Amino acid sequence: MTPLNLSANIDHPDDFYADLLQAHEGLSKSESDALNARLILILANHIGNNSVLKDALQTCKNLN
Repeated sequence: MTPLNLSANIDHPDDFYADLLQAHEGLSKSESDALNARLILILANHIGNNSVLKDALQTCKNLN
């Protein structure tokens, strides 16, 4: 099983954050939620490992 990586791992994180905000610009709440859902599903497909995805879901749930 591949462990969930919670360490900083994004090249140029500030650039990614700016791109993420820009992608949401001008969207309604429901459009923004739909964009987030599509992004989650695309990235989950890219990860492709159910154990890692399960760990990520549990980690997010526990952060609340």
